[in-house]
Amino acid sequence: MRNRIGYFVHHQGRGHAERAADLVHALGPDTPVTLFSARDDIFPALPDWAEVKRVPSLFEAAGPVPERLAGARTPPTLHCAPLGWDQITEAVAILARWFHEARPALFISDVSAELAQLARIASIPCVPVLQHGDRADPGHMAAYEGAVGILAPYAAALEQPGRPEWMQSLIHYAGGLGVETEPLDKAAARTALGIHPDTDLVLVIAGGGGEGTPAPPLSLGARAEPDSRWVTIGSVTEAWHDTPPGNLEHRGWVNDARLWVAAADRIVSSSGNTTVHMVAAAGRPWIVIPEWRYFDEQRWKARMLGEAGAAVVADSWPASAAAWTRLWDEASALDLGRQKALIDPEAATRTATWLRDLIARSWGTAAQSSRTLQAVAS
Repeated sequence: MRNRIGYFVHHQGRGHAERAADLVHALGPDTPVTLFSARDDIFPALPDWAEVKRVPSLFEAAGPVPERLAGARTPPTLHCAPLGWDQITEAVAILARWFHEARPALFISDVSAELAQLARIASIPCVPVLQHGDRADPGHMAAYEGAVGILAPYAAALEQPGRPEWMQSLIHYAGGLGVETEPLDKAAARTALGIHPDTDLVLVIAGGGGEGTPAPPLSLGARAEPDSRWVTIGSVTEAWHDTPPGNLEHRGWVNDARLWVAAADRIVSSSGNTTVHMVAAAGRPWIVIPEWRYFDEQRWKARMLGEAGAAVVADSWPASAAAWTRLWDEASALDLGRQKALIDPEAATRTATWLRDLIARSWGTAAQSSRTLQAVAS
């Protein structure tokens, strides 16, 4: 029976790659995996039974495109399928050739609706990765409806309404997949970071998308709490009219985000998948302010965090000290157990088992395909 898995990994950020690496380790040597990505430097250490093949980016033009092709209509069943991009032609050729030569048991797409559909067209069973957002359009639904299973890297408690019944029957939930969710000791984290045990520490996890997190609202919040220490990690956008107080520090990108999360008393963040699971595993009074993303992905995830009672959600950044106070009052009343319930410590192991079972069910019994086709033809 076939056992090899192909796995497309989007190269934006590291969350997709970390999720893939976690799953590859859990699958074990009996299930070899070939990873396809536009970058091979985003992956954590991989085991011997995994290999990375680079493919050209599907999302960034490599050169000028004739005006007529650039202006061509895109059918609703596709999202990112521009005409005249030689690197897309090359990427599709690499995948199609590999499908033919490797004859994989399964192809995972994280994430590209077009490549999920390509696998189906090539007669390869596919598992697309499901994200939050307004994804009921024909392109996404074609990828889901053509799948043999759907992987949702979040808890079932965060599922958004509106998924059709046939789709729900295909979904496997894996809250925390790819994220190091073992809680760190708060006192040890503070010692490592040089933070006094009695400091009231507010951590702002600034997003990396768009123009970054705006600095002025953070100055308002920190100034309203002069006895607290506010620290930001990530990308913060300054403004000429900002007057930052002395208890606000912008640290930029750090390699020890988990330490800062463990050391914090309270947290403000976006609703990116990795951030959400990192904070939920720690369990803290938590304000979530979603960033702009395609299909309103972060707004939907934030909404479901709020409905699950795991976080306090603000639609926009607080514009006054009073607004911050109201949000913190709500956050202090959260049941932190609801955050931790979103994490499955065995997410990778359970998902690996689900994938192996899916392969066994898909390939275990030979179907009477010729007889079926004859019946359809008649």
